Amino acid sequence: MEIVQITALGIIAAVLIVVIKAQRPELALLASIAAGILIFSFIIGKLSAVLSMLDNYSKKINIDSIYITTLLKIIGIAYIAEFGSEICKDAGESAIASKIELAGKVIIVFLAVPIVVSLLELILRIIP
Repeated sequence: MEIVQITALGIIAAVLIVVIKAQRPELALLASIAAGILIFSFIIGKLSAVLSMLDNYSKKINIDSIYITTLLKIIGIAYIAEFGSEICKDAGESAIASKIELAGKVIIVFLAVPIVVSLLELILRIIP
C-alpha cells in the first residue's frame, strides 16, 4: 500500500504548498521540489527491482546490453525532463518548461537512432 503513503504525502505537500505560496512563494517552490524528491525516494527500490529483472531477462535471451541500456536511458531522460518541466511550470516558467521538454525529446531521438538503425538492418536481412 505504498501508493496510499505516496498519495497522502503528495496531498499533504500540496496543501502545505498552497498555504505557504501566499506568503513565501520561493519557499513553496523549494517545498515542492523536496516533496518530489521524497516521493521519488519511495519508488527507487521498486525501480532497482525492475532494472534487475530486465537485466536477468536480457541475459537469458541474449539481447545485447547496449539496447537495454539505451532504452533505460531513454526512459530516465523522459522522467527527468518531465520532472524538471513540472517544477518549472509550478514556478510559473512555462517557457522554460517547454524548452526542457523539447530538449528531452531531442535527446531521446538522438539515443534512439542506433536502435532504429539496428531494426532497419534486421528488416533488410529478412526481406530479400
